[in-house]
Amino acid sequence: MPKVIKVGCCGWAEAHQKYFRDFKVIEIQETFYNLEKISRYEKWREEAPEDFEFVIKAWMIITHSISSPTYRRLKNRFGNLKNYGFFKSTPEVLKAWEKTERIARALRTKIIVFQCPASFKPEPENIENLRRFFKKIKTRDFIYAWEPRGKWEEGLIKKLCQELDLVHCVDPFKTKPLFGKINYFRLHGQPGYNLRYKYTDQDLKKLLEFCNKKENYILFNNISMLDDALRFLKAQIK
Repeated sequence: MPKVIKVGCCGWAEAHQKYFRDFKVIEIQETFYNLEKISRYEKWREEAPEDFEFVIKAWMIITHSISSPTYRRLKNRFGNLKNYGFFKSTPEVLKAWEKTERIARALRTKIIVFQCPASFKPEPENIENLRRFFKKIKTRDFIYAWEPRGKWEEGLIKKLCQELDLVHCVDPFKTKPLFGKINYFRLHGQPGYNLRYKYTDQDLKKLLEFCNKKENYILFNNISMLDDALRFLKAQIK
């Protein structure tokens, strides 16, 4: 049985219509920073081919505390800022989820990525918040991909992913995926998070080896993501 591999970029790496011709999936980044009017996303869905997939990144109000530098880009704030982030069971976080979910449905999204900062540590309060949040929003309509960062023990990650039915989202050059019905790989360059890194032909060969019989989503998130993603697609065809 051949591997199912879906390749794309984290963000619009080229004009929309050209992107639709080159790729079958995109991870939308703007939904992490700000949510625009629903009509914007409905238009994208109408413009895209029927089989094109939109993945969205959950709003940072859900995952990141207000101390994160990413909030410099937040346009519209609401409620008590101290209640933002870290999956807290607050009206602000739940409102952020409701807005994120509405956009996911407008785009007919299957996968929602929850990227956490390294400051979201495996502390009891954070773990309990994570549990409460995903149990509250649980639905068969979406696949939730969780990207923990920082020092999380593998056994704990696997346990939480199994319990909450999460996909362990990773950069496979750095971490092996521990659980999930699909593989969701976000490529940030190497070593570390080096967005200026350009993947070599040998890297792309290795990346293909990381893929298995599950559905494999490969999303490049580096400066040369367009070129790297296209080269990876061509390498598969050869």
